[in-house]
Amino acid sequence: MSKTDSPARSARAKALIERLGGRPLILVGMMGAGKTTVGRRLATRLGRRFLDSDEEIEKAAQMTIPEIFAQRGEPEFRAGEMRVISRLLKENDIVLATGGGAFVNPETRALVKSGAISVWLKADLDVLFERVSRRSNRPLLKTADPKGTLEKLIADRYPIYAEADLTVLSRDVPQDSVAADVISALLHHLR
Repeated sequence: MSKTDSPARSARAKALIERLGGRPLILVGMMGAGKTTVGRRLATRLGRRFLDSDEEIEKAAQMTIPEIFAQRGEPEFRAGEMRVISRLLKENDIVLATGGGAFVNPETRALVKSGAISVWLKADLDVLFERVSRRSNRPLLKTADPKGTLEKLIADRYPIYAEADLTVLSRDVPQDSVAADVISALLHHLR
C-alpha cells in the first residue's frame, strides 16, 4: 500500500468530506503561494472537482489574463473575476483556487465568506518570489522592481487574507505536505 492511499489518510479525507457537506473549499493567497498545485491535490484527495478562477476567467473572456489587463485594465478584470467566482460558488463539491487579488475585493470576499470555507495559503516573501520568478505571466509584477512590488502587495494584502476562515503555511516542502496540512486544519476547524 502506498503512502498516498493509507487507511488513516483515507479516513481523514472521508471525515472532512462529511464535515464540509457540499460547501465549496476556496484557496486564497498571493501569486506563487501554491493555490493551484495544492488545490489539485486537495480535490483529488476529497473526490471533488478542481477549478482555477483564473482559468475560468480566461475561458469566459476568451483572452489571457495578461491580455485582459493590457486591453481592459485591472478594474474590468476584477469585475469579471467577481462575476466568475460568484457563478462558481454556486457549485457544490469543488475546490477553487482564486487569483491573488480576488479575496482583496470586498464583494468577492463577502461572497466567499457567505457560501464557502476559505483557506489562506500564506507564504513568506522569499518563497513567493522564488516561485513567481519562474514565470513571466504575472501582470502585477511587470515593474522595474518586481520583488519590491511583491513586498508591497504582501503588506497590503496579508491583513485582508487573514480574514479567511483558516491560515495554512505554504513553505518550501512538497505540496502534498501542504495539502495534508490543509486537511488537518480543516478537520480541526470543522470539528
